[in-house]
Amino acid sequence: MKVATWNINSFRLRENLIVRAINQYSPDLICLQECKSPVEKMPFEAFKELGYSYYAARGQKGYNGVAILSKLPIKAEFSEDFANLGDARHVAAVLESGITIHNFYVPAGGDEPDPKINEKFSQKLDYLTHMEQYFDNINIKNSILVGDLNIAPTPDDVWDHKKLSTVVSHTPIEIEYLKKVQESGQWIDVVRQFHPDEKLFSWWSYRAKDWSAADKGRRLDHLWASPDISNRVTSVVVARDVRGWEQPSDHAPIFVVFDV
Repeated sequence: MKVATWNINSFRLRENLIVRAINQYSPDLICLQECKSPVEKMPFEAFKELGYSYYAARGQKGYNGVAILSKLPIKAEFSEDFANLGDARHVAAVLESGITIHNFYVPAGGDEPDPKINEKFSQKLDYLTHMEQYFDNINIKNSILVGDLNIAPTPDDVWDHKKLSTVVSHTPIEIEYLKKVQESGQWIDVVRQFHPDEKLFSWWSYRAKDWSAADKGRRLDHLWASPDISNRVTSVVVARDVRGWEQPSDHAPIFVVFDV
């Protein structure tokens, strides 16, 4: 089972890129974030023709939005309003196999890493706290968590640890909150499990004239698994080449294969 996670930065605008990625990488499930569309306007019919007959989604006009496209039957779906923001930032799908996939788009947090003066940063921390509490109180056996978590937790997840340690997405407080989320479910970061000691990025700013040469990236996108299935991962690919396609998202997709 090949699972993809990708902040697509507009589902409808980049529909053709998703099709191209499908043709090149053939995932069984595609988890999208920042869809920027109400559910009723997401182009699911086009993907049914490609074999993705099932979907679960939550949407908003112009903002947020998460979707799971699946070739595998989905027997149930649900979502939580973390931090009570009223945003479409989480959707989960339960497959016929019993595997549950949580798809998240965690708030970015604005520019100033101080919850006292920056409401967006405060909301981000609240969101992570709610995630921690949620996974403290459920059994995550047979589960996968994916998404744009908007935090690059380790020094190897950013182009310059020292310079970015005061920049939102790599500050100590965010890293600590994310660690608590991971520990609450005993989640395994399977991307790092496969690539433990190398620089690894999934996001590069649009502001760089030559993003690839500058390579000032961050690993904001993640795929975690519950301990019982984390050892079934056989392949992890961060598809950096996709970031260089025409009119790309600023995120690259990640593809993980589970032997289930």
